[in-house]
Amino acid sequence: MSVDEVNLPDVLDEVTAVFATYERALMDNDVDQLNTLFWRDSATVRYGVREELYGWDAVSAYRRARPPAPTRELIRTRITTFGRDTAVAVTEYLEQDAPQIGRQSQTWVRMPDGWRIVSAHVSLPPVPGSTEQI
Repeated sequence: MSVDEVNLPDVLDEVTAVFATYERALMDNDVDQLNTLFWRDSATVRYGVREELYGWDAVSAYRRARPPAPTRELIRTRITTFGRDTAVAVTEYLEQDAPQIGRQSQTWVRMPDGWRIVSAHVSLPPVPGSTEQI
């Protein structure tokens, strides 16, 4: 792959749109849509603040069992595409009344049925001045 294939405008538009679809589904607690956006495979991985999920079945079960995500504001979102079939999306977010900024990353791959998250990671750094581990 050459540097000319990084952030092809049409691919970047596609991934930006599907990333926005994910965020809307998260805020609306649309579990079916969220589950659709993850690759339905045992190789899918999602690390959360307190959970480690291996495989689509675990991600789906987690989504169905958890309460809706708190309202949040995305900041410093960066989406980078590599060729026509791979992308990385990273963002920071601030939840309402939260003391710290969260981090989220997703690796997206174009599958036959559309763009899917194959790997995701959500983390919260320690609150400044705190000794509590999150």
